[in-house]
Amino acid sequence: MDRFIGILTAGGDSPGLNAAIRGVGKAAQNGFNMRVIGFKDGFRGMVENRTVRLEGHALSGILTLGGTILGTSRDKPQKMPVGNSVMDMTDVLVDNYHRHHLDALVCLGGGGTQKNAYHLMQRGLNIITLPKTIDNDVAMTDVTFGFDTALGIATEAIDRLHSTAHSHHRIIVVEIMGHNAGWLALGAGVAGGADVILIPEIPYDINSVANAILERSRGGKHFSIVAVSEGALSIEEAQALEAQKKASRHKNKKKKKATEAPAEIENCPPQSRTVVLAQKLEDLTGLESRVTILGHLQRGGAPSPADRLLATRLGTACAEFINEGVFGVMVAARGDGSVPVPLSEVAGKRKVVPLDHPWIHSARLVGTCLGD
Repeated sequence: MDRFIGILTAGGDSPGLNAAIRGVGKAAQNGFNMRVIGFKDGFRGMVENRTVRLEGHALSGILTLGGTILGTSRDKPQKMPVGNSVMDMTDVLVDNYHRHHLDALVCLGGGGTQKNAYHLMQRGLNIITLPKTIDNDVAMTDVTFGFDTALGIATEAIDRLHSTAHSHHRIIVVEIMGHNAGWLALGAGVAGGADVILIPEIPYDINSVANAILERSRGGKHFSIVAVSEGALSIEEAQALEAQKKASRHKNKKKKKATEAPAEIENCPPQSRTVVLAQKLEDLTGLESRVTILGHLQRGGAPSPADRLLATRLGTACAEFINEGVFGVMVAARGDGSVPVPLSEVAGKRKVVPLDHPWIHSARLVGTCLGD
């Protein structure tokens, strides 16, 4: 009897998604005689029963492509916009799972996708996930595919900005993706030789940053590169955020999310904070400042060889686990291998940069200012 598996990609697009789709699909078909169905545009496409057969030619030539051939969306099955309403469409998704006689559903995505997949697992579906995100913040895996490609793009941007910063004696503030975790800004900052690196895990003192830049200027280096995560906060903003968390928990645990930011922070887009940071540094140092926001450039283009390799080995391992009847897990990278990690240990968790991480230690030793 034929076995059927479904695949969808959810959340933000990321280099390596197509390599993972290919890895799962080819291994499932060539190694275990499974049939593969793709659902378009994430969980929404599965709710709307929009499918594509992932056989033969559909999986050819996609290894090097960026984005996802299946399309993606950020819709959640349990909170999906339908017309002017938000509805729980989980039952519809479950019905479509059974309509296609699926033996398993493979969900490729980041932290939000892991939570949505766990929700579906609790409804009795055979779920297995792969960790995707350029932020590298999915818990319980050494690395996520998409991160290496984005790291290379952000590092190259910093490399290129050095010349204009040096030529014009400027401060160049480079905003790098990472709302809640600083892996990308930290890695690119160290690899690109940024003079200041600001990440969400270390609230910064603006005066400390300005003094570090002035110290460089007094030493004859009249330019500085500041690599900043989009989620980096000053000490004052971090204190206000923590106060708001405490007030929210005390006021109404059921109606207010404990992670909600203060209105004055939440309503200020991350790029606005970066512009404000650059202006403050210009005022404090007397050096001209410019802002470069890399934005979605970091997500685009062909995946790096490392991401192609990672996505392929996680994808093929996924097919093996399905064949073995291992479900309710995320396929995590462990060294050069892959291990199944229960979704209950992944969903709702985030991997942030430990303050004693070797990258932070190395950054400090080469004289990089981390804002504290």
